[in-house]
Amino acid sequence: MQAIKQLGGYLGPYKFFTLIAPLLMVLEVTMDLLQPTIMQHMIDTGIANGDNPYVLKMFVWMLMSAVFGLVGGIGCSYYSSKAAIHFASDVRQSLYEKMMTYSAKERDAFTTGKLITILTSDVESVQRAFMMTLRIFVRGPLLFIGAVIIVFVTARELFSILLIIVPLLIIAMYFFTKYSGVLYRRVQEAIDGVNTKLQENLAGIRVVKAFRRETQQIEQFSGLNDTLTKRFITAEQIVGVLVPFTMFVVNLGIIAALWLGAIKVEAGTLKVGVILAFINYLTIILNGLMTSSMVLMQIARAIPSGERIVDVLNKEVAVKEAENALTAPIQGAIDFQNVSYRYYESAEDVLKNITFSVKPGQTVGLIGKTGSGKSTLVKLLPRLFDPTCGEIYMDGKPLKDYALSTLRKHIGYTSQKALLFSGAIDQNIRLGKEDATSVELQQALEAACATEFVGRLDKGLAYELSQGATNLSGGQKQRLALTRALVRQPAILVLDDTTSALDSASEKHVQQAISHQYNDTTTFIVASKIASIQQADLILVLDDGEIVGQGTHQQLLQNNEFYQAIYASQQKAGVHQ
Repeated sequence: MQAIKQLGGYLGPYKFFTLIAPLLMVLEVTMDLLQPTIMQHMIDTGIANGDNPYVLKMFVWMLMSAVFGLVGGIGCSYYSSKAAIHFASDVRQSLYEKMMTYSAKERDAFTTGKLITILTSDVESVQRAFMMTLRIFVRGPLLFIGAVIIVFVTARELFSILLIIVPLLIIAMYFFTKYSGVLYRRVQEAIDGVNTKLQENLAGIRVVKAFRRETQQIEQFSGLNDTLTKRFITAEQIVGVLVPFTMFVVNLGIIAALWLGAIKVEAGTLKVGVILAFINYLTIILNGLMTSSMVLMQIARAIPSGERIVDVLNKEVAVKEAENALTAPIQGAIDFQNVSYRYYESAEDVLKNITFSVKPGQTVGLIGKTGSGKSTLVKLLPRLFDPTCGEIYMDGKPLKDYALSTLRKHIGYTSQKALLFSGAIDQNIRLGKEDATSVELQQALEAACATEFVGRLDKGLAYELSQGATNLSGGQKQRLALTRALVRQPAILVLDDTTSALDSASEKHVQQAISHQYNDTTTFIVASKIASIQQADLILVLDDGEIVGQGTHQQLLQNNEFYQAIYASQQKAGVHQ
């Protein structure tokens, strides 16, 4: 319930809607409760005595109550819909904004599939529960309470029937509501598994096809889908028993009312209209309990969803911004002092006691075996995550003291996988600098060796990329990702194996362009080829998370065995130097 209370704060801007909707529902319920009583008087007073003017009067009253009830029902639906939809929209927006603050550690803790489920299915479940609460949960209890009171006042001879039926219905409703919450929590967990598998396979569909693993992946998905199906069937079957059980109990009540009423009518202690009104009110009581149970089951289903939503909103973010964070321009001097990092508390360090210094405008090359920690090291610069221990200094000040917006604004970052978004090439490049001029765009395109292939595309910069930019080659995607980093003219440029898909001539062009046009930029180049970094001012050789050598190309060739081994192996393999 704490989760529902926290989410209730999102209703603040829509208090008017949440107040007017139940009031309009009260109007509809009042009119519905009047109908059987009006009908009773029409039969017992008007029709029984042949008083046609009285019958006509009661007919007008019934018509008016129906119209007022219609107005109340329509108004309640209108305002409850507005409140619930706006509420869900705000929750969804907050979730998305929170997810954007997550580092890889928080995203991995939830998994992408679960986050997608929470943002869509769970929010929709809470929205539906809130809408039903405003519309139906007000209606159900009012119908039930009002009908019971009216029966007690107008048909006390038959009230004993309610004393048996109502407790049975309430006990059944409580049992099914409580059990449905447990069942639907398991359903949501199964949906997480399906979504995670779907997202994973769609992202890696080319790998699946290349290795002809479609059958195995389909079998794995079928297993998850079967689990979801079984849990859904179990939940729906258990919940589905409530309706026929309730109808059975109410039908028993109607039979009892007719039997007892016939005896009392024959004895002259009860009128026929009272029996008909009682049966109508019994139906209203059924409606009240049924609608209330439906809402309670939806609430029970929404509570786990609300808890999952709140878990995301309340998740403590590892990368935090300091109070009074620095917003001063960054020059690009960087110092690592005994920096270590591990992805999880129980895991081993993937970086160990990293120490080195870089002056503004220098180029740093990083080389080493796969898994040596090169990419992890450069991800510390824009604070995609923070060191486990040690300190990083930027221009002599702790990196954590800078405002995240300021820090990242001064860094041009390209990841190992060139990630582009669906939309025009121009839009993708302007992610680096939204207000970039045409001249700046062209300069960045030329430096990234992308001008030629973009010029050949239909519409040029307006060319639309598919999701994942699957309508471009790997080299073209890398060049556009590099363009996006260069267009912001950053103080620090991070190239994480960015030119691996480029030919030698294109890579050399990019290196020369960066050297001449961005000579004031501190550049980090992660590479697998020595040729990509041999002109760097400082080369860091990493092995198993440790720096096993640092210096220029010539210095390392003379005094570092690890670097010498890499150089010799690449020469032997014919890697261009």
